[in-house]
Amino acid sequence: MIEVKGLTKSYLHKGKKSTVFKDLNFKINTGESVALLGRNGAGKSTLLQILGGIDQPDRGSIKTNKSISWPVGLVGGFQGSLSARENVTFVSKIYASNNKEIIEQKIRYVEEFAELGKYFDRPFKTYSSGMRSRVTFGLSMAFDFDIYLIDEVTSAGDERFRKRSRQILEKKHENSDFVMVDHNLWGLKFHCDRALLLHNGRIIEFDNLEEGIKIHKKLLEKPANHEIV
Repeated sequence: MIEVKGLTKSYLHKGKKSTVFKDLNFKINTGESVALLGRNGAGKSTLLQILGGIDQPDRGSIKTNKSISWPVGLVGGFQGSLSARENVTFVSKIYASNNKEIIEQKIRYVEEFAELGKYFDRPFKTYSSGMRSRVTFGLSMAFDFDIYLIDEVTSAGDERFRKRSRQILEKKHENSDFVMVDHNLWGLKFHCDRALLLHNGRIIEFDNLEEGIKIHKKLLEKPANHEIV
């Protein structure tokens, strides 16, 4: 379960305060997966980062009794001068309580999934976007969470990577819930039960996923500040 109350986030842009969203209130129950909809710039990735503990809100609270992943495929947490192996080792030490056997297991999992060969031990900043996607997704999947935050990851990389990613997500979904952002709206129907639409800084909830997608698609045809009647 995730319960969000009064969540507000803003940034300073050119000396002026820009509000991403204000006073968001919603609840995601255990056993349900939710599609997070909204046009580009609506704040979907920002919301996922706050839910995953990567960013902090101005105010508001997030209560949960479950383990929540960082946003799956997040590149920003990787240190560019370190290799994939070194980055994976660092994260694994944090989440595996410095258990050497578990750390080695996580490194092996990511190395096998990423299929980088000798590049696994070269600086992360030298990787192509596809190579980075394979490492970051593999690291996210190496750990078990009750809830996975998934941001457009199934659209990255080549077709083989996308196919493997979908297969792994299907397996994870047997025991975990998703909060999922994906411009491939058709793909959301495989994993999600209902929708949260982030629009003009507020959340609109839809118990019917199809209805949420329908409204979202209509809004994409309108100006960004168009209000839902």
